[in-house]
Formats: sequence, structure tokens, C-alpha cells
Amino acid sequence: MSLDQARAALDALFTKDLYPQGRPVLAAVTGWPLTYTRSPILHNGWCAQYGINGFYLRLPLKPEDFERGVRALQALGFAGLNVTIPHKEAAYALVDRHTHDARRAGAVNTLVFEEDGAIEGGCTDGIGYLDSLREAGVTLPRRALVLGAGGAARAVCAALLDAGCRVTLANRTKARAEALSAALGGGHVIDWKDWPEHLAEAELLTNTTSLGMTGQNVFDWAGSLTKAAGSLVVSDIVYVPLETPLLAAAQARGLATVDGLGMLIHQARPGFEAWFGRRPEVTPGLRARLIETLD
Repeated sequence: MSLDQARAALDALFTKDLYPQGRPVLAAVTGWPLTYTRSPILHNGWCAQYGINGFYLRLPLKPEDFERGVRALQALGFAGLNVTIPHKEAAYALVDRHTHDARRAGAVNTLVFEEDGAIEGGCTDGIGYLDSLREAGVTLPRRALVLGAGGAARAVCAALLDAGCRVTLANRTKARAEALSAALGGGHVIDWKDWPEHLAEAELLTNTTSLGMTGQNVFDWAGSLTKAAGSLVVSDIVYVPLETPLLAAAQARGLATVDGLGMLIHQARPGFEAWFGRRPEVTPGLRARLIETLD
């Protein structure tokens, strides 16, 4: 289908009889294979909640089709896109302008199609993580220990460092943690085997690795937490399962915990505001609807 045919199809779909308030605002999430996303639940739920004339779609794009697909959606009048694995680095290279958070993260998860034809790229993972801590009543820490050195770790570490936190990094491949520290201009790197020894001085432990995700290898979290201070807050950005083995082990020791669902919700808010013109609230009902989809 050509772009002209696609435009005609959209015009035929969004007629004035069906949409007297005008053509809906359109946004979408793209990735590949995109079998595992809850973004449409969030965004369409907010559109319904606020009476916004808009839709948020799920549009898988293969890597070789990514740039062409983004350009086509922009030409069709979409307001923007969320970008997930494996397209975040490709999106970073594609956009015309980067937000500060995107430059710090080295990746883009939110595209905004501007009126002048430019594409702005942002990364909302880091601020989404900090907002999830605030929602849970956690004061931003002075000292954090972050496990992992992938894309999520970079966004989280950048946000923590920019908020004035001293960050200690541990990754199973130490060289990756060292590269991350160098890219961010901050963060003290330690050997993976030594991170439990640093818990006594940490106020926050953040797991950004896949350890604990459904189907991943078992790890002795309980044994690793024996030297944790009683005031330590333990967070995991994994949300399937919602209660990861790390969080279960922390709760068994009486430690405060923050699950990964809050980050998922909060990272979606800036994009929704940019596309649909309203800053959405995070409510218990929204969280409950998402939890139902995790079972």
C-alpha cells in the first residue's frame, strides 16, 4: 500500500459522521517482535479516562523496516511513537533533536513528530524510575548500588547521578560497567562478586539485570542481602513476575521494596502528554488493571 492509499484509508475510517469532533490523535508503540507490551493498555486507558479523541496502536516493525516505517507514520499524521527493543539505538540515530535525558541514556524510547517536520527523541526510562520511587514514598537516595550495565542501567544511573546521587555499579562483565561509567562521567565500578559487601553503605539497591525475570536462572538473592542495612530500599525494574525473587528476599528481611510496575507506568506519562496534551495521573485503578494482565 502506498502512502496516498494509506492516507485515503485513514480518511475513510475517520469520517466526520463517526468522529464529529475531528480526526483522532494517533500514536503507537513499535518494536520487534512486540509480543510483550502493555503500552496500549496505559495510553488507551488514559484517553478513555480523560475523554480524549485519540488512539494508541501496536505496530511491530522489523529492524530493516524501522526507519521507513517511522517516516511513513510521520507522513500519515501520527503524533509520535514509543520505541522498544530492538529499535532504541536506531531511533537515537534517526531523530533530528535529542532531549537531555536521551543524550545521557544514549538511546531513545519516545518520538515526537514536530509541526516543523523534525523528530524529537527522548528517553523517559530514567525519570520514570525516579518518579516510581517518589510514588512509593522513597526519598531520593544519596548512595545507590545499581546491578547491571545495559540500556536500562544507563538510563537509571544517569537519572540518579543527575539527581546528585553517588552510584556504585556492578555487572557480571565488569568491562561493560566500566564503559558505562566512562560514558556517564560518574559511578564507581566494583567486581560483581563484591557487591553484597557494599550493601551496608547503600541506601538503595536497584536491579536492572534480567536475573529474577520469569524463566531466568536462579540466583541466591537471600544470601546476598545478609549485610544489608535495615534502612535499605530494594527495587527491581523487572515486573514479570511482579514480586521477583530479589524483592521476595528483601521483604523476608523486612526491607522496603519497589517493584518494576511503577517505572513502566511513569515512563509512559511524558509521551502521553506530548502527543495527547494532558499529563496523566497514576491511580490505583490503573495499576490494578495492569496487574491483572500479568497473571
